[in-house]
Amino acid sequence: MSRSGPYSRDRQGYGKRGKSQTALAAGIFLLLGACSGGGGHENSEAPRVVSPVPVEKPARVGLIVPLSGPHAAIGQRMRDAARLALPDNQPPSMDVFDSAQPAGPAQAARQALEAGDGIVLGPLTAGDTQAVASVLQPANVPELAFTSDVTQARPGVWVMGLTPEQQVRRLVDAARLDGRKHFAAFLPDTALGHSMGEGLTLACQEAGLDVPQVMFHGDSIDDITQKMAQLSRRPSAAASGSASSSQAGDGPSAADPMNEDGGAAVSAPSGAQASGSGTSGSTVNPPPFDALLLGDTGLELARVIVALKNDQLLVPQVRILGPMLWRSFDGKLGDLRGAWYVAFDERQRRGYVQSYQNAYHQKPSPVADFAYDAAALAGALIRQNKLDVATLTQPKGYIGVNGLFHLRLDGRMTRALGIYQIAPGGGSQLIVPASRDLTSSSSLSASSSGAAPVSSAGVADVPVWSPRRQAQGTGSSDVAVWSPARQARPAAVRVQPVP
Repeated sequence: MSRSGPYSRDRQGYGKRGKSQTALAAGIFLLLGACSGGGGHENSEAPRVVSPVPVEKPARVGLIVPLSGPHAAIGQRMRDAARLALPDNQPPSMDVFDSAQPAGPAQAARQALEAGDGIVLGPLTAGDTQAVASVLQPANVPELAFTSDVTQARPGVWVMGLTPEQQVRRLVDAARLDGRKHFAAFLPDTALGHSMGEGLTLACQEAGLDVPQVMFHGDSIDDITQKMAQLSRRPSAAASGSASSSQAGDGPSAADPMNEDGGAAVSAPSGAQASGSGTSGSTVNPPPFDALLLGDTGLELARVIVALKNDQLLVPQVRILGPMLWRSFDGKLGDLRGAWYVAFDERQRRGYVQSYQNAYHQKPSPVADFAYDAAALAGALIRQNKLDVATLTQPKGYIGVNGLFHLRLDGRMTRALGIYQIAPGGGSQLIVPASRDLTSSSSLSASSSGAAPVSSAGVADVPVWSPRRQAQGTGSSDVAVWSPARQARPAAVRVQPVP
């Protein structure tokens, strides 16, 4: 009970309002009942003690990241990003635990439960995610993990990291709208390659397409050449021919994308080889697919490009599709002109990056973005008292610092990614902006940057961020995945629902 003025005591040690307060306390905690009996006698009941109504404590947020050990630098940046989303002077409170502590990540999860955390963010790796889930799942506490290993996804455990499956699903959706119906994949025999292959099979299955052809290859030139020919059902070039077209020189710029060896690379075929294998004028049957997923980078990608040219498997006959990894060196991918890859729109996260830099004097690492989104989402739902599976997985999703994302019931995540096309001479341009609506396939078609946003009646419970919020001021819904106003004007954080 707050008091507006000083409170003095009298000589008996009681406050001036002592009697009234004593009576009030008695009225709250004691019920006195009396009844009249026959003959004028009165019997009084003994006082009954009534327990006060318990006050439910607001839910807290737990964050489990590596704060020591080899991944400490990454974990500290993730902690900083989460604190940017949940400042100390605003509810809900956040507890931070070290997943690299001697007792391990499972102990960190137990500490989170003891602290009363209603949702846990993290940890970082697949193994730690499994250990934390073993503690949280029996307690029905949701976990937003930062791993990119989709095998850790399950009901109640969401994989927040960018997975190969998310990228492949987006590419398949866009290629279908481009008229492509028959998919295949030529992928490295690595964990990444197998994840992309599984993602393609799943995406085609969900879209009702034929089962895709998936071929895994080794690093050698001969293996790449022979298996590419096998995938396209064409005779492979002689080993000597393949070798002669693969000597060091100024060839495909995909080799050594970071230019660490001073420019030495695998050369592209020239002359007749550059325009396709076989004798000039010969008829070449089309391959049994019209969209081909690749997953290589560096020297291996250069060798794959040679094989693509030898087998005439380039745009427009075949749409080449690639991962987000290509974004970092697309200026050197001119030989794949017309190919597509997926990526976030860097313009979307500029406000967040600036706020992070202002607070911590360094740029956030990409994985820190997921920590920010997870923390902001958890905080928004707790403030609205809607921290439940139905709200976490609501179909329209949430807009984070990198765009729209949707948590699925099975623990997987769908992300709205942009489609970039390799330009002649290298570089790329955004041809299909990231969607603002994940509820229908039509939203995945090419559109302008002003594509229609998510809209429906009664979506005040949708936590969103959009660049317009900075100019629009406050709204009616206390939800935010990302809002610069949260740092600049913490006392007036009100975020509008999706328009």
